[in-house]
Amino acid sequence: MFDKKIRPRRLRISENIRSLVRETNLSVKNLVYPIFVVPGENIREEIPSMPGCYHLSVDNAVELAKKISALGITSVEIFGLPEYKDEIGSSAWDKNSPVQRAISAIKKAVPELVIVGDVCLCQYTSHGHCGKICDGYVDNDETLKLLQKVALSQAEAGADIIAPSDMMDGRVAAIREILDEKNFSNVIIMSYAVKYASAFYGPFRDAADSAPQFGDRKQYQMDFANSREALKEVEIDLSEGADIVMIKPALAYLDIVSKVREKINNPIAVYNVSGEYAMVKAAAKNNWIDEKKIVLESLTAMRRAGADIIITYHAIDVAEWLK
Repeated sequence: MFDKKIRPRRLRISENIRSLVRETNLSVKNLVYPIFVVPGENIREEIPSMPGCYHLSVDNAVELAKKISALGITSVEIFGLPEYKDEIGSSAWDKNSPVQRAISAIKKAVPELVIVGDVCLCQYTSHGHCGKICDGYVDNDETLKLLQKVALSQAEAGADIIAPSDMMDGRVAAIREILDEKNFSNVIIMSYAVKYASAFYGPFRDAADSAPQFGDRKQYQMDFANSREALKEVEIDLSEGADIVMIKPALAYLDIVSKVREKINNPIAVYNVSGEYAMVKAAAKNNWIDEKKIVLESLTAMRRAGADIIITYHAIDVAEWLK
């Protein structure tokens, strides 16, 4: 016989009661929207594997940024396709590349919008790997010099946050050093501290034209079977000067988010990646799921696990739903 005085269901009896005692809330202030910029003008081409996401020229990226800000979303992350590729990815720090031009133009048009610059080399190199290749291997320490150039170029363009996603050892320290040396001490570093070698990245590699031309990225991205290693990576990046740490992907790694949350007080970001997004879109298109309910439940779960920031392609839809 249960004790009839104790009835947890009392606190679920109406929507207003449920809202009053809700432990976790999702807000547009938690969201970052990724933008893919490309060379040219007046370009807006839907990415086939990511319905609702587009390749945009800088002029259209600025217009989208204005819409995003009007919806209450406070941050965007800029990715880009370059005009040229080479062995070391030199277009990644070219001030005339779409990413640098988009950062500058968006910051000028919407100065209050927080701009995150993704620092990596995979979409800029002819081989598709995240660094300089030496004897068939990504040379860690030589790559750090290139990442410094990318980070500095984005800070000079106006990025508020630099987000290294390459998973080279020591890159946070190297980037912090160059930013401080060049008087960008207030630029935040949000490190992709825990980035797994995941099958969930497939659509993004189409969007960013960043698939490796040989091998894979398992020599530098993390083994998806490991969790203790994630705590080690977070500890290292924070010791090197990271202000925010990111876990990527999100949905399949909420246990990692929770473990990291228990260990640190710094802000935690998660990346709700392209494969997670594409699966929801495909299922919704076939009327197998209620897209709005699934998305809101999934993003709330990320917050519940301990994420402060969610980078997601659903951000615009969520902002409109929450209004």
